Amino acid sequence: MKIKNYIALCALALLTLAACEKDKPLEETPYIEITSVTPTSAQAYSDTITFTVLYRDGNGDLGENNPDVYNLFLKDGRNQVEYKYRIQQLAPDNGSAVPIQGNLLVKLAGAPIINGGSSETVTYTMYVEDRAGNKSNVATSPTITLNQ
Repeated sequence: MKIKNYIALCALALLTLAACEKDKPLEETPYIEITSVTPTSAQAYSDTITFTVLYRDGNGDLGENNPDVYNLFLKDGRNQVEYKYRIQQLAPDNGSAVPIQGNLLVKLAGAPIINGGSSETVTYTMYVEDRAGNKSNVATSPTITLNQ
């Protein structure tokens, strides 16, 4: 009976070790997701549209202190005009890879109606680029209605 208990205990220990998840390597490519947009119906030319963007970066090199460098790109789906923004450096630049995540607020002021008429709909796409040049996934906003 002792041998059966010993074998069962060893099998249980092996299963427990096999079920443990090994440490995953840090993801060097940033990830973004547009979690909300307000307002979803905006006055063209005057309202500011605010995008709330969830970000994750496994090695913490998202953001830049150089004011001449752009690292967030927002593209209008109607005419492909690209708006460029700078995310300030989010983690210390001490040579260590530290995972970071959080939310960014991206504001677009005065979106125009470009196809005429009293209203039109638009979606925006967005991506970020880290200091190593890694581009994130492309996130797409919900549909926004612009009114004259």
